[in-house]
Amino acid sequence: MMPSKNMRLWLWAISVTGWLTLVVQLFLIIINRTASVPKTIIRFFSFFTILTNILAAVYTSSLLAASSSGAARFFSKPATITAITVYITFVGLVYNLVLRKLWVPTGMQRVVDESLHSVIPFLCVVCWIIWIPKKGLEWRDIRGWLLFPAFYAGFIIFRGAFSGYYPYPFIDAGKLGYEQVLLNSGLLVLAFLFFSLLPVAIGKILPRK
Repeated sequence: MMPSKNMRLWLWAISVTGWLTLVVQLFLIIINRTASVPKTIIRFFSFFTILTNILAAVYTSSLLAASSSGAARFFSKPATITAITVYITFVGLVYNLVLRKLWVPTGMQRVVDESLHSVIPFLCVVCWIIWIPKKGLEWRDIRGWLLFPAFYAGFIIFRGAFSGYYPYPFIDAGKLGYEQVLLNSGLLVLAFLFFSLLPVAIGKILPRK
């Protein structure tokens, strides 16, 4: 898809905000680290928030670059953009409804947190609502969209069994036990399924109107 002039301005806002925020967050987590630099960097990329914001920055940058590469074509597909929008929406909702009360960041960390969990999700959702084509979305697309969160949950639980590190409290098997963590993970996948159904339903309804 070729973005319009107004859409390009919005994409620039997401892309620049996203990459800048990610770089600052990496800097902050390194200078405030409680483990070695390599281990801290691995932990940085263990957060679903970070991975999803990277995806958002990549897709907006790909649209702006107007490249003809295979990766650029993949990230410019409405189905791919919709999946990323679902992920980033989930990031915003989980943080603001569940995780925000668990800590109170200050200074630059607070700015970064608001950007990753509120500003960028908002910008991405607005971009999807206004500019991303929805007619081509199909129910079968959802199966592919669920692979990323399902694989992420499985990998984090598996890695945590050896490292003892879990990026989020609701998947901390060391404290909650595997039965509760698997239950929490299943509930999260169901939540992803619900939020994935919404954009496809919107795409099905809009043409008839």
